Amino acid sequence: MKAVIQCGGMGTRLRPFTSVLPKPLMPIGARPVLELLLKWLRRNGIQDIYITTGYLGHLIRSFCGNGEQWNLNIHYTQEMEPLGTIGPLSLIRDELTEPFLVLNGDVLTDLNLSRFIAMHRKHEGLVTIATTFRNIKMDFGVIDEEDDTVQLFREKPTLSHLVSMGLYCMSPEVMRFVPSGVPFGFDDLMLQMLQDGCKVHVYKHNGLWLDIGRVDDFQSAQTIAWEETSSSIEASATAA
Repeated sequence: MKAVIQCGGMGTRLRPFTSVLPKPLMPIGARPVLELLLKWLRRNGIQDIYITTGYLGHLIRSFCGNGEQWNLNIHYTQEMEPLGTIGPLSLIRDELTEPFLVLNGDVLTDLNLSRFIAMHRKHEGLVTIATTFRNIKMDFGVIDEEDDTVQLFREKPTLSHLVSMGLYCMSPEVMRFVPSGVPFGFDDLMLQMLQDGCKVHVYKHNGLWLDIGRVDDFQSAQTIAWEETSSSIEASATAA
């Protein structure tokens, strides 16, 4: 199976750090997040990688090369203008002839890829979204109303939502929704698919997930012993 890692974003949430480094090269301990992600994919049996690049893409190319140091085959795309989260797939349309993974270049997780992929194949749908629950602290008092009358008031509640992890398994038929040469986000893809009556499935993950593009998650990642975590992830993948 091929994996497409999205590394074309500008990492605005981590500025000023990303004024110098692209977000996927931000260090987690002694290693860039992209290296941890590539090693995780390799441990899970993924060897053919496409990295979409744009902002500071030359630094990503210089660091990763062709991937031989990790026993990977890495290829690159270059966006002259930002194409969004899904638009870059149009640049490698002819390469995506079998089910493939798409993931953000700033994700760290212990998701069991074999189970995730197996669920996608079982449903035979076009897209399966890896999801998890996140508790979000509201900064406002939340009002439930009916006919302009308050029914319930909650002061700065913590709400739980099922959120996308920025990791997807897709079938090649999904490419019929992806235009060429124009910005096209995952939200655009979902809108098009749902309007077309296509089912989109979710896989619920209860383990580790960090979005390094968020300052809080980036700081949390520094406290995790990634060498130990990597060993446990590898063991769980082997057992599966």
